[in-house]
Amino acid sequence: MNETIATTSDYDLLQEIHQRRDLLITEICKQIVGQARVIEELLISLFAGGHVLLMGVPGLAKTTLIQTLARILDLSFKRIQFTPDLMPSDITGTEVLEENRSTGERQFRFIPGPLFANIVLADEINRTPPKTQAALLEAMQEYRVTAGGIGHDLKRPFFVLATQNPIEQEGTYPLPEAQLDRFMFQVNIDYPSEQEEVMIVENTTSAYMAKPQTVMTGEEVLRVQDLIRKVPASEDVISYAVRLVSATRPNRTDGASGRPESVNQYVSWGAGPRASQYLVLGGKVRAVLDGRTCLSREDIRSVVEPVLRHRIILNFRAEADRIDVHRVIRDLKEWVKE
Repeated sequence: MNETIATTSDYDLLQEIHQRRDLLITEICKQIVGQARVIEELLISLFAGGHVLLMGVPGLAKTTLIQTLARILDLSFKRIQFTPDLMPSDITGTEVLEENRSTGERQFRFIPGPLFANIVLADEINRTPPKTQAALLEAMQEYRVTAGGIGHDLKRPFFVLATQNPIEQEGTYPLPEAQLDRFMFQVNIDYPSEQEEVMIVENTTSAYMAKPQTVMTGEEVLRVQDLIRKVPASEDVISYAVRLVSATRPNRTDGASGRPESVNQYVSWGAGPRASQYLVLGGKVRAVLDGRTCLSREDIRSVVEPVLRHRIILNFRAEADRIDVHRVIRDLKEWVKE
């Protein structure tokens, strides 16, 4: 039987997280103007123990946002600029041969790479060859890297945020669908509104220097990640998440609810079981941040887009008819009844 929230300490921690939610957002907003949805989705992914694929054009403060998140959580931060000549050892670390001056013996010493941080920003991950991409994705999945045949564990929490530039694809190495599936969320960052941009320019062209304060620690983040899995979810709610994901798979006869016609017409491949898992985990985090101890269908619906938008593969007909993945997801949410 799954462990559930049962002790007084669990309830106290749940209430503490709910109280700190606004404080976390307040401290982030000292550096970041707007982007409330993006901030919420990053916090959900972090506390669920997932990783994030960030999509946005240059200049939207993606690096500043992640640096601020690391600062208020007192976590180590590293940024890796992915380039075509980047090798796996450049990010995982390498072994160097050293001589012991007292004995004259030579031995290898491992020098950790930038992956040995709590929060890693993998900037423009699609600009590096597949071998280096695979090294990053292995670390994301296994929480360890291998150098010289020896495994080295990564310090937890370990949170990877990989960015992709959606407007310039020349000379890139697009992530295969199987690797995209490793990311819990795809978070899309849009342009700020005119009023928000005015505030951004005012803040960044003056002597004003925001100083976000530490709100949580890495140990507390780990405690929250453990608590999330204790949040109960009814069979009906889990079934609802599974039906949503199942409905993304075209031309299948299984499932009582079927699937919208737009899926059969425009979808080449649908989402796999990992999407169902992330819908439930993301919904649980949302419930906890709201101070609730039970998962609801509305929690599932709130994370459908970031979970599914990079897992639904459209066909050529969708491109010809100018149908995007958000249209398909909207049809799914209307078709699969609560």
